[in-house]
Amino acid sequence: MNKNSLLSMKDLSAQDINDILNDALLFDDRYHDWQLPVKKALIANLFFEASTRTHYSFVSAEKQLGCMSVDIATELSSIIKGETLYDTIRMLESAEYDAVVIRHTQPAYWKQLEGVGIPVINGGDGANDHPTQCLLDLMTMKQEFGAIEGLNVLICGDILHSRVASSNKAALELLGADVSFAGPEMWKREGFRHVDFDEAIPEADVVMMLRIQRERGASTGEMSGNEYLQTYGLTKERAARMKKGAIIMHPAPFNRNVEIDGDLVECERSRIYKQMHNGVAVRKAVIKRAFGFKPFEV
Repeated sequence: MNKNSLLSMKDLSAQDINDILNDALLFDDRYHDWQLPVKKALIANLFFEASTRTHYSFVSAEKQLGCMSVDIATELSSIIKGETLYDTIRMLESAEYDAVVIRHTQPAYWKQLEGVGIPVINGGDGANDHPTQCLLDLMTMKQEFGAIEGLNVLICGDILHSRVASSNKAALELLGADVSFAGPEMWKREGFRHVDFDEAIPEADVVMMLRIQRERGASTGEMSGNEYLQTYGLTKERAARMKKGAIIMHPAPFNRNVEIDGDLVECERSRIYKQMHNGVAVRKAVIKRAFGFKPFEV
């Protein structure tokens, strides 16, 4: 596997993460006219699962960097004829693609890609990992608080099926944050520190809500959306108990009035659309890294 691939947050050191975040922050500073290092690189986007934010922020990042961005329609590829993912990526490599972004329903799909020479960027794999989402979450926290170390981060919702929960746990703990999880009993995850949502809210610097991952089998049974909101979601009453300076985050897509009150999505505390904005800068930094360029010197 190419050494500049980005497969899992667990593969990155604290220095690696900070280098990517610093590059992303510089890419986000529109007053800097950085010379784009990857002009005319050919990048394939291979998404086996529905995506809006991840997919199209990668496309935006690729095109802004001057790359040639190609979306591969998986339903029209030879994969439906039985071709393996490995053989598909080797074909792209043989056709002179320079890198590939993959989102897949299979956890750790990249383990079958040993021997692939071009960089692979993980756009999300099952309920396992979502490196670029995690990095844009970290970027948002760093912009808000200046550092990650010492932050109290509370993540609530469908923890069991969430790759965002998994990635953020690994990175936040590595960077010295205190991270805890809340939500329905049936969605608790082994190895995660679960707390009572209502008791933890007043102490949190960041309250991150997660949607119900119905595409991975999560179900609330007979509970309505409003019932879920009142029991496990971020209501206006709960948000009012957050401490001064605390922020609301959500990796999206969000379901208004299910896991979060619709009025809170764009409230003063919310950084949800800021997260989406930061996704482009993070993905620029990750693409730059994939091609072996060193972090920017400031």
